[in-house]
Amino acid sequence: MRIISWNVNGIRACAKKGFLEWLGSCEGNIVGLQEVRAKEEQLTAEIKAPEGWSSHWAAAERPGYSGVGLLSRQEPDAVETSMGEDRFDVEGRFQLARYGRLLIANCYFPNGNGKNRDLSRIPYKLDFYRCLFELLEPARERSTPILVMGDFNTAHREIDLARPKQNVKTSGFRPEEREELDRWIDSGWTDTFRHYTSEGDHYSWWSQRFGVRAKNIGWRLDMVLASEGAMPFLRGAAIHPDDLGSDHCPVSVDLDPAILG
Repeated sequence: MRIISWNVNGIRACAKKGFLEWLGSCEGNIVGLQEVRAKEEQLTAEIKAPEGWSSHWAAAERPGYSGVGLLSRQEPDAVETSMGEDRFDVEGRFQLARYGRLLIANCYFPNGNGKNRDLSRIPYKLDFYRCLFELLEPARERSTPILVMGDFNTAHREIDLARPKQNVKTSGFRPEEREELDRWIDSGWTDTFRHYTSEGDHYSWWSQRFGVRAKNIGWRLDMVLASEGAMPFLRGAAIHPDDLGSDHCPVSVDLDPAILG
C-alpha cells in the first residue's frame, strides 16, 4: 500500500493544475494534504469528496490559511483534529487517523517566520513539534505502528537543501529547528526517505522564482517519519519531483498491508 503526502499550496489552485487527474493516477491508498487554504464549504463536490475516496478536512479559522486534508481508499476507523491546545487547533494543522493498528498523523508544521520574516514564530513552531511528540509518545512506546507525514518546514541536514551555507540564519534551517528533528530521530523515529537514499539533490520544495525548480535549487521539507513499530512494514520511500501543481512535490512511502493488522 502507498501513502502519499503533498503540500498543495492551495487545493483550489492545485485543482486547476490537474489535482484530480493526479489523484486518479497516483496509486495512493492514503493521501495527506497540507496547506489546503480553504474551508470545506468552499470546495467543489469533486474536490470535497472525490469518487472512490473517503475524505476528511480540517481548516484554519483564518480564511485562506493553512488547513489539512486526508483522502483514503478506505474509511479510517477514527480521525482526530485536536492537539489539545487551542493555539494549534485554530490553525488547522493536524489530523490523526487510525486504520486498524496503524496511526497516521498528517501535519502542516508551522513556519518560523512572522509577518516580516522576523523569526518570531520559531517558538510557536518548536512548541508544535514538541506537543505532537508528546501526543504520540505513549503509542510509540507501546510499539504502535505510526507514520508522521507532512510539510515539516525544516531541512534536517546540509544535504537536504541546495544552499545550506547561505541559509544557516533562515527559518527552516536554523540550529534550534534542526535540533528538534534530531530529538525525534534520537528518540527512535526514522526519516523514511533517508533510510533508503543517502545522496543529495533530492528536494520537495522550490521557490517560485523563475528557473529555480528547473535548476533544482530546493529544500527537502516534506517527509514521512516512521516509528519503530512501523519500520518492519516499510518497503520503500520516494520523492516525486515531476508531479507538478504546487511549489512542493509529493513524497511517499510503500508499506506491507499487514501493517493494518
